Amino acid sequence: MNSLQHQIIIPSAKQTMRSSNVFLAIAAGFSSTAAFAPVLGSRGAVKTKTLWSAAASGPRRNIQTTCQLQSVSSTKSSTSLRAAMPSLSTHCDDDLPLARDAMKFIDNSPDPFHVVQTAVEQLEEVGFVEWKGDEEIEIGGKYYFTRNKSTLVAFSIGENYKPGKGFKIIGSHTDSPNLKVKPYSKRTTAKNGGASGAIQLGVECYGGGLWHTWFDRDLGISGRVFVNDEETGTIRQKMIKIDRPILRIPNLAIHLQTAKEREAFAVNKEDDLSPILAMAVKDSLTGGSTDDDSTKDEWQKKQEPLLVQMLAAELGVETEDILDFELNLFDVQTASLGGLHSEFVHSARLDNLASCFLSLRGLIDHVKGGGVQNDEDISMIAMFDHEEVGSSSATGAGSPIIGEAVKRINHALGAGADSPIFYDRAIQRSLVLSVDQAHAVHPNYASKHEKNHGPVMNGGMVIKRNANQRYATNGVTGLIIRQLAKNAGLPPIQEFVVRNDCGCGST
Repeated sequence: MNSLQHQIIIPSAKQTMRSSNVFLAIAAGFSSTAAFAPVLGSRGAVKTKTLWSAAASGPRRNIQTTCQLQSVSSTKSSTSLRAAMPSLSTHCDDDLPLARDAMKFIDNSPDPFHVVQTAVEQLEEVGFVEWKGDEEIEIGGKYYFTRNKSTLVAFSIGENYKPGKGFKIIGSHTDSPNLKVKPYSKRTTAKNGGASGAIQLGVECYGGGLWHTWFDRDLGISGRVFVNDEETGTIRQKMIKIDRPILRIPNLAIHLQTAKEREAFAVNKEDDLSPILAMAVKDSLTGGSTDDDSTKDEWQKKQEPLLVQMLAAELGVETEDILDFELNLFDVQTASLGGLHSEFVHSARLDNLASCFLSLRGLIDHVKGGGVQNDEDISMIAMFDHEEVGSSSATGAGSPIIGEAVKRINHALGAGADSPIFYDRAIQRSLVLSVDQAHAVHPNYASKHEKNHGPVMNGGMVIKRNANQRYATNGVTGLIIRQLAKNAGLPPIQEFVVRNDCGCGST
């Protein structure tokens, strides 16, 4: 089967989007290795969207990518899509480079800061420039801006743009459930590691993770560190990514558990999830620590010295110059192709880095393929932080970031400066694809799905609906997606409705 292109038609613009020349095209007939094909494997604890667990090598998730439609004027309006994948017999060599590009993107992005950094590097390679918000912008230009270095907005302005034209936006999120290092990282108060002789870090659970899947993993650490620069008298942010197995959360030996405890495997998130960094061998042998607390401030005294020393060594700075950090743990096992026919991408953080990769590739292909020359709208991607904890932060999708960006861009282009009606028209002519992950029917837990609305893996895109408006799909947006799929020759759209006796997710 040859690869097909999913054409997106924005009703306001009356034009067709293709990945080769115009933004918002979603490739849909990729071979089974496509990074945003319906079946995607994921390691680790990443929200409560688990489909499969494989005991041999640790729990893994197979997820379907969804795109949720929403109007710019309503932050809660959404409709779900899923990219289609052909049968397993399909020859997939042509699409292996795409899958590997996705795997590389995910491996380079263990936290939101690295997601944004990786995306910015790729955007700058094709001519995007950073926009501070107060500079002039030009029709035909390509720009991006970030917030907190964990949220990214990038956009191109069609050369046929006129005031009042709409925005075509793909939204995704940069965060995934994980374990974050607590503000005071020192957990072991005894210098000899206490009864166990182990030096541990204090960590905090972020998001809704399947925390039992974090046991017995090779864990690295990543994020950003705030460093004092004495030469310039400033504080700098330095990115750090240690992809060596420096941390581990070991299971309790089976002999020390009762049969009831083994069956329940209940996880106390405060007591059971503290990772081991090292053994206090030096203190045990010498009878004391060489670490002197007398020269430290209060913040430094409450940090694990070995952690700070490691960070300083990696960054090439002095330990006393480290002022603060935001760090999280991640599984250092890299993404891989899996399945008999390489039909799966096995990776952590597919929710939602698969969608970040998809939207970024769509915008870049739009620019490289000459789509800006034929576009009359503004094509935009938005990668938000903090979706896993409700999106209500200053850098989440519930923040004013997009609304303010639309206003500033319209004003900079003359839409609204003289007549506010141009801004109102732009809002009415705009559309957002909120792209996230979702669930196909788990073969071992098929009863968890509503029997007439259970999406089948590799069965095509899916629209999510909920009468209580947890998803804001309505008749119009659902019909648009079905017609797009039909026009592109894709399999019939699948519909997802949650069981009445089960909880429902939301955007």
